[in-house]
Amino acid sequence: VQLQASGGGLVQAGGSLRLSCAASGRTFSRYTVAWFRQVAGKEREFVAAIRSSGGHTYYSDSVRGRFTISRDGARNSVDLQMNSLKPEDTAVYYCAAGTPILSALRQESVYYYWGQGTQVTVSS
Repeated sequence: VQLQASGGGLVQAGGSLRLSCAASGRTFSRYTVAWFRQVAGKEREFVAAIRSSGGHTYYSDSVRGRFTISRDGARNSVDLQMNSLKPEDTAVYYCAAGTPILSALRQESVYYYWGQGTQVTVSS
């Protein structure tokens, strides 16, 4: 599976962005897809995930209620709608795909495939 992340950019605090993770290759719907983010000098952190079966979604506490992860079967992609953005959301955002067990889906080590990252910058 090859992943292509897009949609990043510069936005003012309170604004919105929509990231997209497009997949080519194997059927994307078979995988749990997650978004992670990383600030230079810090560890990559979990943002959100959507499971392959049932489409259950999971969020970090810092984005719950502001971000929404969803699948678009027609485009073979997973989107991350980010609303009410804050300066602390500034990071490089990565999408990843894998088949983690539920208890591990927040761990980056369980994902096999990664996109190249897209920069999100939120100005105050």
